[in-house]
Amino acid sequence: MKIINLLGIQPASTGHLDKLISTIGGFLGIWCIFLVTSQFVGGLSAALIVASMGASAVLLFAVPHGPLSQPWSVLCGHFISAIIGVSCYQLVNDVYLAAAIAVGLSIGAMHYLRCIHPPGGATALAAVVGSTELHNLAFQYVLTPVMLNVVVILLVAVVVNYPFKWRRYPVVLAYMPEKREPGDCRYRTDNVIPRSDLRYALESIGSFADVSEEELESIYRIATQHNKRNRLAPEDIQAGHYYSHGRLGEDFVVRMIIDESVSDDADKDQVIYKVIKGEGQGTTECITRQAFARWARYEVVNQNNVWTVKD
Repeated sequence: MKIINLLGIQPASTGHLDKLISTIGGFLGIWCIFLVTSQFVGGLSAALIVASMGASAVLLFAVPHGPLSQPWSVLCGHFISAIIGVSCYQLVNDVYLAAAIAVGLSIGAMHYLRCIHPPGGATALAAVVGSTELHNLAFQYVLTPVMLNVVVILLVAVVVNYPFKWRRYPVVLAYMPEKREPGDCRYRTDNVIPRSDLRYALESIGSFADVSEEELESIYRIATQHNKRNRLAPEDIQAGHYYSHGRLGEDFVVRMIIDESVSDDADKDQVIYKVIKGEGQGTTECITRQAFARWARYEVVNQNNVWTVKD
């Protein structure tokens, strides 16, 4: 197993503009929150509270479409965690035990309320280990500054992301259905997986998946379109050329067109191919050109005994 797989390093999927927007959004969000928090608490207390909002800023501006970043997760995640944190401080005398209970209960509550938001754990922790000034707020801590801060950073996230359609926040604004004209071929639904099936797939994973139904549907649509664009058309299949279906390893197969019977009738437009490499090597078969095109993914060439995709 490669070390890169163990470390979980993912390929870059965002451009420089997205990274710049995330940076500016994070700056504006925390700057506004410091202005708000300083009106209620100061010094170390403000730093502890803003720390959890800093974690929220990463989610809201770096991954604005993730389920952990959506308004319900942010609002309810911080709200329930703040209540639990204050309650644990007041009911449990041992601060270490209170802190552990607060974070653990917050995680469980967020799971059941479907509002998992990791920074909520920091909100609960700050309520227990904060300064005397913070403790004196008691349950006022839940509303001011926590929920007020949450509202501020959510508003900043909406404003900063809105000018950029592909990353509008919340995610529903980015995937609002466009007006469809009758007969518009851009909206063909053949081979489209229903959203109910996508939801079933997410639920059947058995653990939390940080991807929304909207994003999964969009990823599937883009991948399907890309797959169709890259497939060969029947007219691309020519005698004397080599083709592969795109699978690698033991499943890699190369077929060569050794003869053809050209016809305007799709059922009579046939090719004869020979398997050059892979399963069935040495065998020949006659099928329609359309059927062969559906199987083929790339035209390939042999260079120094290595099969590569033809440029």
